[in-house]
Amino acid sequence: MKYRTILGLSLLTLTTFSHAAVSLCQQKEQAIQHEIDLARQHDNQRRVNGLERALTEARAGCTDEKLKSLHQEKIKEHQQKVEERQKELDKEKADGDDRKKITRREQKLAEAKRELKEVQAARY
Repeated sequence: MKYRTILGLSLLTLTTFSHAAVSLCQQKEQAIQHEIDLARQHDNQRRVNGLERALTEARAGCTDEKLKSLHQEKIKEHQQKVEERQKELDKEKADGDDRKKITRREQKLAEAKRELKEVQAARY
C-alpha cells in the first residue's frame, strides 16, 4: 500500500515539474499548433496556412524575454486605452452632454477594461 502511495506521489511530482519546465515559447507553439488542428478539423485552409506561417515565425525568433516584454507592452497599451476612455467619459459628464453620449462612453470604458483584464490574464 505504501509503495503505491509513494509511486503515485512521485509520478504526480514529476508531471508537475515537467509542466512547469515548459517555456513560454513552447506554450505559444503548442497554442498555435492547437489552433492549426482546429482549423484543419473545420477545413479552413486559409487559417491553417496563416497559422503555419505564425508557427514558423514563432519557432525562428521566439525568446521568453521577448514574449514577456511584448506582453508588458500590450498591457501598457490597454492601460492607456482605459485611461483615455475614462477621460472621455469624465469630459462628457463635465460638459453635461446628453445621456446617450454618456452611456456610449461608459460602454466603451467597460469594453476597454474587459480587454485589459483579458490581456493581463494571458500568459504571453
